[in-house]
Amino acid sequence: MPETYDVGHQAPPSPAAEMSEAGSLVNIFFEPGRTFEDLRRKPRWILGMIIIALLVTAYAFGISYKVGEAGMRRFIAEQLEKNPSTQALDPEAKANAIDLQVKIQSYTRYTIPVFVVIAMFIGGLLYFLGTKAFGGSGTFMQSLSVWVYSSIPPSVLAMLGSFIVLAIKSADEIDLATSQRGLIQANPSMLIDGKAHPILATLIATVDVFMIWGWILAAIGLRITNRLSSGSAWGVVIIIAVIGVLFRLLGAIFTGNPG
Repeated sequence: MPETYDVGHQAPPSPAAEMSEAGSLVNIFFEPGRTFEDLRRKPRWILGMIIIALLVTAYAFGISYKVGEAGMRRFIAEQLEKNPSTQALDPEAKANAIDLQVKIQSYTRYTIPVFVVIAMFIGGLLYFLGTKAFGGSGTFMQSLSVWVYSSIPPSVLAMLGSFIVLAIKSADEIDLATSQRGLIQANPSMLIDGKAHPILATLIATVDVFMIWGWILAAIGLRITNRLSSGSAWGVVIIIAVIGVLFRLLGAIFTGNPG
């Protein structure tokens, strides 16, 4: 027989209302725990992914516009000079190689959103596999939501800061080799000559305020959405972060540019 309530008897509380997707994008900055609880109930990632992709793409177009084609050509020429396989090219061959690279980059900028989306899905998959290895109970969509939402605050603030610096700095002051990840250096690598010591600069750059902020958010998110202990959640985040650092170091070794 269904339970009835007398006058004055308090009815059972109704379930908490879910946040809107726009609300979760705001609350991730101020209430990450509550936001990830909501994402556990209903994973969402489309709008966050679009925002990150648009910011990264806008930055790439902005820095290209700022330095101009002449700046891009100088940068490509410097990379050819550092590459042993292209150092011996005659001037005409180098000029043709530079022309080709400039043309390729003028088209590839339009494909940046695709690469951002692919990277987000790979990151979500890594979190999903990592949490399963540690006994997590979450789904792939929940892990993808954690990857996207833990990336939003550091990405938004870092990109907005980079846009401000881009507007203030002159084109001659912008080093394309060290600005691929943004113009805000919230880490000690600013104290090191990245061109002279690209590997050391890349390694030190991992002690970054924005990166650490993202790791903290990811650990909170994985703990909540996958019902993991804090130690297990941090284990997943650290392992995947180390893998990312190793790839950045390999990039620095092969290109001679800090990653």
